[in-house]
Amino acid sequence: MSDPDTLAYYSASVDRYRDLVAADFHAADRDRFLDGLPAAARLLDLGCGPGFDAARMARAGHVVEAWDAVPEMAAAADAAPGVTGRCARFDDLQARGVYDGIWAAFSLLHAPRTALPDHLTAIHRALRPGGRAYVAMKLGHGESRDRLGRLYTYVTEEELLGMLSDAGLTVTATRTGTAKGMAGRDDPFLSVFADA
Repeated sequence: MSDPDTLAYYSASVDRYRDLVAADFHAADRDRFLDGLPAAARLLDLGCGPGFDAARMARAGHVVEAWDAVPEMAAAADAAPGVTGRCARFDDLQARGVYDGIWAAFSLLHAPRTALPDHLTAIHRALRPGGRAYVAMKLGHGESRDRLGRLYTYVTEEELLGMLSDAGLTVTATRTGTAKGMAGRDDPFLSVFADA
């Protein structure tokens, strides 16, 4: 994420965002993501926000890094026991074969559409063979700003599944639903599980 207005919004909204994610509407997805991983798996929460999911993964006994482009979000994640928070952008993911799992829950939707293929390829490259990825994005078309000024890239199911396949990832499961975000709208979304 590099859009200055989106970054500024999240920088000023750490507590509000923490309250929103505390509803934990994708707990079942997180449980499915963690199921069957090796003990003390090395995980990356990419675009972690205040580290809500990262903290729960660490509590489950995993070694968790949590990255966010907003310094305040990364600091909040770093404060969680067992989580190593880092202020980093999607472009900073240059690792090769080091993670057992990468969790990107509603974070890549703030990346420009043209950058999504490269980010998904970087996720695949950073996973160990047989590693697991989770990507959740809002469904729709094009790019636009919400009423809070945040820049969003929307995808169709066919589009996201195609990009994941092109990146070298094998989709193993999907889930669609709707959820209310910070802007107060019920938006349709797609969650995808994929293996390296």
